[in-house]
Amino acid sequence: MATLDTKGAEASYLRNVIEGLGRTTVVLDVGTSKAGSDKEPTDGGRAVSPVELLNDIAQSARKMVDDLRQSGAISAIVGIAGGKGSAVFGEVVRDLPYGFPKLLVSSARPALLAELAVHNDIILYPTLVDLFGINAFTQRVLDNAGRAVAAMQYEPSRQRRRKKIVAITAFGVTTPAANQCVRRLGEAGLDAIVFPANGAGGRKMEQLIAAGEFDAVIDLTTTELADEIVGGTASAGPDRLKAAADRSIPQVVAPGAVDMVNFGPPSSVPDQFRCRQFYSHTRYTTLMRTTPSENASIGRLTAERLSRAEAPAIVLWPAKGVSDYDRDGGVFRDCNADRAWLDAVKNNLPPKITVRELNCHINDPEFAEAAASWILEQLAQEG
Repeated sequence: MATLDTKGAEASYLRNVIEGLGRTTVVLDVGTSKAGSDKEPTDGGRAVSPVELLNDIAQSARKMVDDLRQSGAISAIVGIAGGKGSAVFGEVVRDLPYGFPKLLVSSARPALLAELAVHNDIILYPTLVDLFGINAFTQRVLDNAGRAVAAMQYEPSRQRRRKKIVAITAFGVTTPAANQCVRRLGEAGLDAIVFPANGAGGRKMEQLIAAGEFDAVIDLTTTELADEIVGGTASAGPDRLKAAADRSIPQVVAPGAVDMVNFGPPSSVPDQFRCRQFYSHTRYTTLMRTTPSENASIGRLTAERLSRAEAPAIVLWPAKGVSDYDRDGGVFRDCNADRAWLDAVKNNLPPKITVRELNCHINDPEFAEAAASWILEQLAQEG
């Protein structure tokens, strides 16, 4: 897929690379101009804005790609694009199945590519040089891209899955808990799929739950709600903690890593937070400790979204800390702030949803055992 009016040479070169490796290709032109025409596009005499035009192109291309996929004509897609073409590519592949190969060779700004990665499992290949025809540098990029996509092929399972699948959320500071849950569920014959609670991970998990991919959820790490409330960089958006209720599947919810809000390097922290407590997780990640007031807001939001659940749901509370940094002697240990989350949840949840308080840390084996055992009980009752 390419804008042939500006990337025609690159598309032709890439096509030859792929076909030279034994694969067939279909070229989809998403260009905005037509040869020999210098007229502005119109809709019934009304000038069409560039955004409207790109949206129309994306909608048309999305239908074409979906038809090709469903007919079996394509098993992967590769795009060559600058900024506008990358935005169109993101829209076109938005509804393609998880795991369907989506490779984007792009000279777009990194922030745009990062935004695309938030919404889909696109494989990004930044060119770092602009795409202005075939030269010594773009040839290397297109050769690599062609070889890569020629080796990719989507093969959807034609068999009904035999194991039940549980979604789990994790962060580096809750990894021991997630590992224990994965082990326990595996011993019981279930598959466990872990999503990083970094914004993109939570967003994708919600999408896949909504698509019916999971039988239950162990939402250990709801830290993305902290970023949503406070304004960090790891928010998963307004649909976080909603899909399990909508699909009526069992869910465990815990306050994993709600003691922190994520930012980039120290220089990226907004000025209004300069006097707060921070910890450098890495040179690229700055964590800010949440306050009692913020934790109360996070707890209320958690209760509000969880209250929609009709299927079995439970909140598990680890009294000795919600992350590796929030334990006795830890840099973020603040019992009052943690308790504010719990009080807000208890005060705003309906009676049908149980809150179980455990006298352990979230990464202690007994916490993961409680979460996994509860899910196993619910799934066993379903048969």
